[in-house]
Amino acid sequence: MAHAKLRRVSFRRALGPFDATMVVIGGIIGSGIFINPYIVAQRLDTTALVLGAWAVGGIIALAGAFAYAELGAVFPRAGGQYVYLRDGYHPLAGFLYGWALLALIETGAIAAVAITFATYALRLVGRPDIEPVPLAIASVVVLSVINYFGVKPGSRVLNVFVILKVAALALLIGAGAFAPAHEGWWTAGRAATAASGSTIVAFGAAMVPILFAYGGWQNANYVAEEIENPRRNLPLSLIAGTITVVVIYVLVNAVYIRALGLAGLAGTTTPASKAAELMFGGVGQTFVTAAIAISTFGFLDLGILAPTRVYYAMAADGLFIPALAKLHPKYGTPWLAITIQSGWTCVLALTGRYEQLLNYVVFADWIFFGLTVGTVLIFRHTHPLGDRPPDSFRAPGYPFVQIAFTIVAAAVVLSVVWADPGSAARGALLLALGIPVFYWFRARLR
Repeated sequence: MAHAKLRRVSFRRALGPFDATMVVIGGIIGSGIFINPYIVAQRLDTTALVLGAWAVGGIIALAGAFAYAELGAVFPRAGGQYVYLRDGYHPLAGFLYGWALLALIETGAIAAVAITFATYALRLVGRPDIEPVPLAIASVVVLSVINYFGVKPGSRVLNVFVILKVAALALLIGAGAFAPAHEGWWTAGRAATAASGSTIVAFGAAMVPILFAYGGWQNANYVAEEIENPRRNLPLSLIAGTITVVVIYVLVNAVYIRALGLAGLAGTTTPASKAAELMFGGVGQTFVTAAIAISTFGFLDLGILAPTRVYYAMAADGLFIPALAKLHPKYGTPWLAITIQSGWTCVLALTGRYEQLLNYVVFADWIFFGLTVGTVLIFRHTHPLGDRPPDSFRAPGYPFVQIAFTIVAAAVVLSVVWADPGSAARGALLLALGIPVFYWFRARLR
């Protein structure tokens, strides 16, 4: 096969287990936990159901992380998910993932997060009247330059901002535990029943935003080739990082409900600000604004650091622009992949249409999550456990957990298609446009 034909320079293993764990946590926690829990509260009408839904979502995310841990231990290579899809199914499957990632999934997400960062940063300095796009683009450029100079500088920036965002959430949790509780916060339900009229259907509807909030653990697999002793440290970081986020998410939601009551949470689009205002008084709004700015900046750094390894791997296989397979001779980074991704991100930010475009393919993330976890079933046959190193990580619950995860992923995709068939159709069209591009690059290899 053409795999690795263009590989000449190896990545440097500069990321330790702590760095890799920060990649996992930083990839999952963005701005959503500060804003989006009200959607879940609107769909479920008791505190137990809301917190139970976040816990179930965490278990599903952990099942996904377990699968990625096994895959990363078997294939500790740059590109992560692309490699598993390529080898598990067909090079086309891997290419379409990378195609969607560069065309919109990652670049659109980075553009949206950059605008969010700029918006909250400007509020923090008392200038909400300033147009956020220039600052958003400047932040992308600055972080791209930092990541150009090596994975370690980019990782250090990420570590600092992940620690700060976790500290902010821990402070919110700690303050919430001792602040006065809303009367009947645990037992009282909302007066209105779930819109669907069915607890099971409502629970399923609530899982969609929850599972989107838990996505992001795959970033560590992108940089597997830069992690020290990846067969040990990649599974360790995936599991530790995902468990940490699950605990944080459940506790933060408990704090929101304890402070605001379930009806109060369902009735506000700014739950973190409302809860912090009750706990900290007038500085609560400033605290949350700073926390969101910090969280989004760290998320932005990771979006520039990790996914570029996918484009590198595609190019190294001869399935994308050949120059993207070149690493910087001094810094060991896929500098051209960083440049192209960041350049396209800035274009999307300037158009102001990234959020609408992002809706077209947001469902694709869970298509590929489901397909990727499905490769665990395939590789257990093509790479039997007996042929692997004795200490190689094995995802628990095989094959039932992996099958269940794949079914859940399919349900998420179908839910999105049902809710917004137009956007889903456009997203499918974007994926379909990648097919002739794949065969054009493949023909050039012959």
